[in-house]
Amino acid sequence: MKGIEFLFLGIGAILGAFLRYKITSYPLLFGNLVSNVLLVNIIGSFILGIFSVLSASLNLDSRYSFLVAIGFCGSLTTMSSFALESVNMIDNRQFYNVSVNIIANVSLSLLAIYGGRILISQILQSNN
Repeated sequence: MKGIEFLFLGIGAILGAFLRYKITSYPLLFGNLVSNVLLVNIIGSFILGIFSVLSASLNLDSRYSFLVAIGFCGSLTTMSSFALESVNMIDNRQFYNVSVNIIANVSLSLLAIYGGRILISQILQSNN
């Protein structure tokens, strides 16, 4: 890794971690579920979907992947918190909630990537 790539990675990671901290600082409830982790996973996936199309369409230098995809989105989204919340629900015998949590995180994150890709593709096509 070159120095500039490390710098881009660090900047992206700091920004992503800061945003995740701000979003997860105050409990966001959806029914009985705390939804902060779900929200950061959806937002990060949406941004990653947009970036994946933009980077290919604009032929961006690979160092921007260190900034946006690996640094920012990697620090913003959180598999470990999702897993911990799910295991805690299992420990508390909240089987319905854990099912909803798993299905929502996985499916909505996938849909967010797809939605980001579709949105930016439409925007790029309308500008041509």
